[in-house]
Amino acid sequence: MTEVSSLTGRLLVATPALADPNFDRAVVLLLDHDEEGSLGVVLNRPTPVDVGDILEGWADLAGEPGVVFQGGPVSLDSALGVAVIPGGAAGDRAPLGWRRVHGAIGLVDLEAPPELLASALGSLRIFAGYAGWGPGQLEDELVEGAWYVVESEPGDVSSPAPERLWREVLRRQRNELAMVATYPDDPSLN
Repeated sequence: MTEVSSLTGRLLVATPALADPNFDRAVVLLLDHDEEGSLGVVLNRPTPVDVGDILEGWADLAGEPGVVFQGGPVSLDSALGVAVIPGGAAGDRAPLGWRRVHGAIGLVDLEAPPELLASALGSLRIFAGYAGWGPGQLEDELVEGAWYVVESEPGDVSSPAPERLWREVLRRQRNELAMVATYPDDPSLN
């Protein structure tokens, strides 16, 4: 087996050619990527469900919009918390209940008391479900041209306008990907 270069902490941005409706114009934050597979959450799929309806104690800490996001098509009955800690909580200063994924972005233990993290959190998103790939599956999709891989920024996790995130992430790229941001929703109307 070839060595897998970790993409943990990077964004997968769906190409316009990606036909899977679960990932149409999706922006996925990879939380884990190694030879055993990949796991991420879709950052731009808000649901109408308020965080307080399923995780009452975390509702006041969730960023706007204060709704649960559909993290992907796998395990929709489970919840993941992704939070940004300003400054990245270097070394021993990482708060209890938070595990760094990449830079200032980390996973929140939703079983922990919210008070443990309240003073440290810069932003929090709650996701129902996740996107998952088996060994080599994501690499195959990358070769097929289904995804663009770009650097994440802490603000991507808490974008106040998630419906614009796909275009915003592409627009900030310093290469030809910036032009893809202008790709029409329905090319047949051109």
